[in-house]
Amino acid sequence: MTDTAVRIGSSLIGTGHPVYVIGEIGLNHNGDLDIAKRLIDVAADSGAQAVKFQKRTPAISTPEHMKNTPRQTPWGEMTYLEYRYRVEFDHDEYAELGDYADERGLDWFASPWDVPSVEFLEELDVCAYKVASASVTDSELLEAIRATGKPVILSTGMSTMEQIDRAVAALQGSPLVILHATSTYPLPAAEANLRMINTLRDRFEPVPIGYSGHEPGLQISLAAVTLGAVAVERHITLDRTMWGSDQAASLEPQGLGHLVRDIRVIEEALGDGVKRVFPGELAPLSKLRRVGA
Repeated sequence: MTDTAVRIGSSLIGTGHPVYVIGEIGLNHNGDLDIAKRLIDVAADSGAQAVKFQKRTPAISTPEHMKNTPRQTPWGEMTYLEYRYRVEFDHDEYAELGDYADERGLDWFASPWDVPSVEFLEELDVCAYKVASASVTDSELLEAIRATGKPVILSTGMSTMEQIDRAVAALQGSPLVILHATSTYPLPAAEANLRMINTLRDRFEPVPIGYSGHEPGLQISLAAVTLGAVAVERHITLDRTMWGSDQAASLEPQGLGHLVRDIRVIEEALGDGVKRVFPGELAPLSKLRRVGA
């Protein structure tokens, strides 16, 4: 099985290329520009290649039944819709964050949750788009993303295979990377279902297949790389005890650094599958083998 590498920024995503590690900032910045920049630093310092945000037009993307639901926040009680507006960055703030990510050598992009957010991100000339698992069935949004001609990363949590098939068809023509995901926060090992990486690879060849994780710890993400995931996305935070629904399922700075370090070790250790006698074996061979070939 071979895939066709997809270029995002300066990186190629696919078999034979370094695993593309995305630090998912999402809404873990809590609407604070300084926290967002510190999270960009976390990703850059860890050796990740990209950071990802979420962009919404709250009046459109917030489900109707949720808009007036009360929510306790660090800024007092407000409706869910008011909260969504409170944590959104405007054009100038995103431009500043994009420039900062560029300075730190990172690709940056976002998951748009509605069509106006695609238009917003196009004005900022993002290098790619991420389709959140919640948006897999939003055909209008998928068409708007496809029309940009930019590379697309598609998460597949909370979706049936038929829904994924339709989303892939809707994005036909876009350079595409598919991420296996299970949208449980935090993710228990019993729901990780990592063999889906092979299932997706077989079904959508030559599309590169990666993994988006929400589990505590590193083991499941590292196992995904061993199974052939060519991209790994993990939520990142400054502190898991910070306020916000995604913080507990996120990696703190040390955790992200360890994840990238261990991914690079696994990449080197996987090798090419061709049996040979390595130079380090020659001394033990001459010392230990009694019967020659």
